[in-house]
Amino acid sequence: MLNELITNITTNEYLAAIIYFIFFFIILRVSIFILEKIILKLTIKTKTDLDDLILARLSKPLTFIALLFGLKASVNQISTLENTIGIVQEILSTILILVIMYLVYAIFDLSFTRVWNRFARKTKAKSNEAILNLTNGTIKVILIIFTIIYVLNFWGIEIGPLLAGLGIGGIAIAFALQSSLANIFGGISIILDKTVQVGDVVNLEGNTSGRILSIGLRSTRVKTFDNEIVIVPNSKLANGNIHNVAQPEPKVRVVIPFGVAYGSKIDQVKKIILTEIKKIKGYVNEPMASVKFLEMGDSSLKFKAYFFVETFENRLSAIDEANTRIYNALNKAKIEIPFPQMDVNVKK
Repeated sequence: MLNELITNITTNEYLAAIIYFIFFFIILRVSIFILEKIILKLTIKTKTDLDDLILARLSKPLTFIALLFGLKASVNQISTLENTIGIVQEILSTILILVIMYLVYAIFDLSFTRVWNRFARKTKAKSNEAILNLTNGTIKVILIIFTIIYVLNFWGIEIGPLLAGLGIGGIAIAFALQSSLANIFGGISIILDKTVQVGDVVNLEGNTSGRILSIGLRSTRVKTFDNEIVIVPNSKLANGNIHNVAQPEPKVRVVIPFGVAYGSKIDQVKKIILTEIKKIKGYVNEPMASVKFLEMGDSSLKFKAYFFVETFENRLSAIDEANTRIYNALNKAKIEIPFPQMDVNVKK
C-alpha cells in the first residue's frame, strides 16, 4: 500500500507538485511563526511598541512570500510546463519583488510616523500631518518608480531608450497636466511654508470660512461651519489671500460694540464692563482688556469692549457670554440701554 502510494506520487507530477507546495509552504510558515515568537519575546523588554506594530503589519505579507516560494518550488515538478516554466518563474519572481517592496514601504511608514510624532512631542511642536503625508507620498512614489525600473530590468527591457522616450513625451505630458502640476507644487509650497496647517480656522476668498481638514498634493479640504466640505485646489489657495485665524498664535481678540443712554457716567460704564469681561471663560490678561468710548451717536453713547481669549475656538462662545454679561450688568446698574429712535416735529 505504501509502495503504491509512493509510486503514484513519483509518477503523478501534479500530485508531486502539490506535495512540494504544501511542504515548502508549511516549512516556511512555521519558520516565520517561530521567528516571530522569538522576536516578540526579545522585544517585550523594549520601551517602544514599534517592533510589535511592524511584526503585526508584516505577518500577512510574509505568509504571502512563503506561498510564493512554495509555488516556485512546485512548478519545477511539472514537466508539461517545461516550455513555459521560465515565464511562470519570472511572473512569480515579479510578484515576489512587489511584495518585498511593500514590506520596505510598510517598515518605513511605521518607523517614520513614530519618529516624527516622538520628535513633535519632545519639541512641544504641533505635529504637522501635512508634512508627514507629503513625505510618505514622496517615498511611495520613489519606491513605485524604482520598483517599475527594477522589474523592467528584470524582464530584460532596456531602460535607457525608454527613459529617453519618456523625456520627450514628458514635455507634452507636462503641458497637458499644467493645472494638475500647478496644484501639486502649490500644495508643496503650502506645506513647506506652513501657510496653513491641519486644524487651522481660515477665511478664504469667496466668503468661505472653516477648519482645514487635510492638505493633499492636489487639493485642500476645508470643513465649513455649516458642516460642509469645500475642496480648494492648492494652486488657488497658494495664490489667493488667506486669513488664518490660528496664526501667529491661537489667542484672538474679541470686539463687543454696545451703547448706553445719554446722561450715563462714562467711568462707571467702563468699570462695570471691565469687571464683567474678566469673568469670561478663556479670558487672558495679556494684552489687557479695554473699553473705549468711541462716538456720541444719534440715539446713544457708543462704546466698544476689546479683550483676548485663549484660542480662536472660544471666540463665538466668548462673544455670546460677553454680550449676555454686558446686558445683565448694565440693567443691574440701572444704566439705560437705548434703542434706535427718531424725534419727528410736525409743523402746523
